[in-house]
Amino acid sequence: MKERLLPFFLCLLMSFSVSAQLRFARIFSDHAVLQRQKSIPVWGWAKPGEAVTVYLNGTPTQTLQAVAAPDGKWQVQFTALEAGGPYLLGASTAAAKLELTDILIGDVWLCSGQSNMEWTVRQADNYLKERKNAEFPKIRHFRVAHEVSLEPQADLTEGAWEPSNAETVGGFTAIGFFFAREVFQQTGIPVGILHSSWGGSQVESWISKEAMLASEVLNGYGKTVPTTWEEADLRLEKSIKKKLLGNPDIAISTADEQKYLQADYDFSNWLTADPMWQWDWKGVWAWRGNGYMGKMVEIPAEMVNQITTLSLADNFNQNEVYINGKLVAKGLFKGASRILIEPNTWKPGLNKLMVKMNRRIEPEWYGLGLMGSDKDLYVSTETQNISLAGNDWKLMPAFAEQHEFAHSSNNVGTAIYNSMIAPLIPYGIRGALWYQGESNAGRAYEYRHSFPLMIKDWRARWKEDFPFYFVQLSSYGPFQNSNEGSDWAELREAQTLTLQLPNTGMAVTTDIGNPKDIHPTNKLDVGKRLAANALKFVYQKDLLYSGPVFETVRFEKERAVLNFKFAGGGLVAKDKYGYLKGFEIAGDDRVFYYAPARIDGHKVIVQHPKGLKPVAVRYAWANSPEDANLFNAEGFPASPFRTDDWEGRTAKGRFE
Repeated sequence: MKERLLPFFLCLLMSFSVSAQLRFARIFSDHAVLQRQKSIPVWGWAKPGEAVTVYLNGTPTQTLQAVAAPDGKWQVQFTALEAGGPYLLGASTAAAKLELTDILIGDVWLCSGQSNMEWTVRQADNYLKERKNAEFPKIRHFRVAHEVSLEPQADLTEGAWEPSNAETVGGFTAIGFFFAREVFQQTGIPVGILHSSWGGSQVESWISKEAMLASEVLNGYGKTVPTTWEEADLRLEKSIKKKLLGNPDIAISTADEQKYLQADYDFSNWLTADPMWQWDWKGVWAWRGNGYMGKMVEIPAEMVNQITTLSLADNFNQNEVYINGKLVAKGLFKGASRILIEPNTWKPGLNKLMVKMNRRIEPEWYGLGLMGSDKDLYVSTETQNISLAGNDWKLMPAFAEQHEFAHSSNNVGTAIYNSMIAPLIPYGIRGALWYQGESNAGRAYEYRHSFPLMIKDWRARWKEDFPFYFVQLSSYGPFQNSNEGSDWAELREAQTLTLQLPNTGMAVTTDIGNPKDIHPTNKLDVGKRLAANALKFVYQKDLLYSGPVFETVRFEKERAVLNFKFAGGGLVAKDKYGYLKGFEIAGDDRVFYYAPARIDGHKVIVQHPKGLKPVAVRYAWANSPEDANLFNAEGFPASPFRTDDWEGRTAKGRFE
């Protein structure tokens, strides 16, 4: 029996080995959506020099021949088809045959950016309701896996197309799905959502090296793109040292760091930040190692001679806790640990609290930083509670101890493009949807160049000026006035300026953000506002697609008269009392004042409250412009704007 089976297994093994030589690029799978009305590129790999027959049984069936190149790659180009299917897509050689089923011809939209594009339907508002309304077999989703590379990659490592239904939709990009559903319901055209996004990513990570080299702004980085991860890590370490210590080449010893724990050590020049959540977001990106976290705590005299409880939010670390240089706790911290502090450990007045934090055990990817709620950061007795929450903590990585860097979304320019965009080209797409900018807000002026550069780069790679629609940053963080300045307002301005590129559109979302959450969960309206652009320009629907956009200003005595385009059915103050809010006005001294404003037809008239001659007006110029309430009658919010061009707070920021 063994002798009989052996030839069978050998033949099977040989057949598998030969068959394994023939494959489609990963982007082609069962349930794929191929772009209608454009020639259809299809490619894959076989044995070098092998003849490959590729067929698509559309209307009519097309059969093409290719020969695998020395690297094994083959490619064919089918003629354009109209929306339809399901079809079969197959490839064969003398020794192997592959066939993909349930292929649709429709519109493919590339959905990209950072975490707000990555946010899934499961994480968005009304998931259970949306799950029940997810049976759309002609809407398909492909999720590109997170990968970074220092060189462009030929293929993806994983991924497959999935039709929308109650079981799958939870993992779809929420904005992409709501966009697709709106488009499909109004057109009946199958929609493919090609989802390639990564939370925390900077726009520079999505740009090719070639585009950087051709850029006046980013060519310096393009010339020095790291060629190894060791080089990239060293560059990142130097940048962190420069930011925190003022010297990229400074050497920090174990003896230096031991001094951090002493009662008289001055840590006032350390990084000042809120201790909650990852240090990645506080200027210590991708650090995976140990670190120190300190705070001066004021303790009233009546608490000194009592047992106190010290709570340090959610940890899963091996930590050491020092009060005024004295070790008070050491060991594994898990969850919201409550540390009992003996009487007379604290002293009346200011006390130095220092926590030496080892890297987080679970989740391992998290790095340093506290989880949970800042309500669990406190010192208390039975009768008193002193909150330790706030952005006055001092942070410092342990440079002298073993550490490395996570090779992730924010490390290196071009690294995401190489792994998550390059392998998709030249897959046919109708256009792109983009939601990103939060990670670039500190360099908003530079974004005026880098964001359009990325759009032009992608269009050049695909050899087509396809539609590109993006989301303007929503509301998040503090409410500042213009005298304080706002990174996010400047980033929104950079996004608005990008509309100067042809075939672009923007969805304004300041009214549906969450000042306390960088991930607002209302993704339905975001998807619909993006869809309004596509329905207007791609699908030729007669509708308004934008909120009011500032056009011109005229200054007269103590007031400014503002004109808007896209007023639609008229300008509206979304306020139960009808008051218009969100406007500031300044004179020659460049000091801004909140200003009364009123609607006059398609105009807004803003009055200087001091009766001075105005020279500048700003609207919604804050991270979270919660009071901004100018809309058109169709329900679209006005885009934030300013009439001046005075240099902003992010003008000097550069990508390094």
